[in-house]
Amino acid sequence: MAKSRSETMLENRVKLIAAARKAFAQKGYSAASMDELTADAGLTRGALYHNFGDKRGLLAAVVDQMDTEMAARAQEIGARADDDWQGLLAEGAAYIEMALDPEVQRIVLLDGPAVLGDPSQWPSQNSCLQVTRSAVERLIAQGILKPVDAEAAARLLSGAALNAALWIAASENPQSVLPKAVEAFRSLASGLLLKPL
Repeated sequence: MAKSRSETMLENRVKLIAAARKAFAQKGYSAASMDELTADAGLTRGALYHNFGDKRGLLAAVVDQMDTEMAARAQEIGARADDDWQGLLAEGAAYIEMALDPEVQRIVLLDGPAVLGDPSQWPSQNSCLQVTRSAVERLIAQGILKPVDAEAAARLLSGAALNAALWIAASENPQSVLPKAVEAFRSLASGLLLKPL
């Protein structure tokens, strides 16, 4: 049975995102050739333009996919914790630790902000923010966190984790920066506690 136009378009998007992710990880956004990555996907430049508008649009799709995967991984790690507070800390630390992944470093934390602008404005970051806000609201309701504005606290926690990851990715020695960043994140988050644990 022949594929529908929408099935073909979806298949082409998946191929282009996979080829771009590979090319951006290996060469970086600037050096990745649109001709090479479309050829790698078995498609034409026209398919890229039709699906993403341009190379920047393709990077946005790759970053969105990766950032969504990072958030899901962090949430999985947080869900394994003993309680909501430890889960919140574990989730933030997991996100920060992903900055050691070379693919994440190059695409999400270095090229993404350079090309797409402020990461706090990315759609994937906003969905991550809502998850953090829900966790903060639960912790306030449980009497674990101070009764502060949940959105403000979530934005500051998310911003701290994101900036820690950006710092790690841009540093000369990411391995030595990681423990400092995680420790500082935990200390900052602990300032929200109603009573020290």
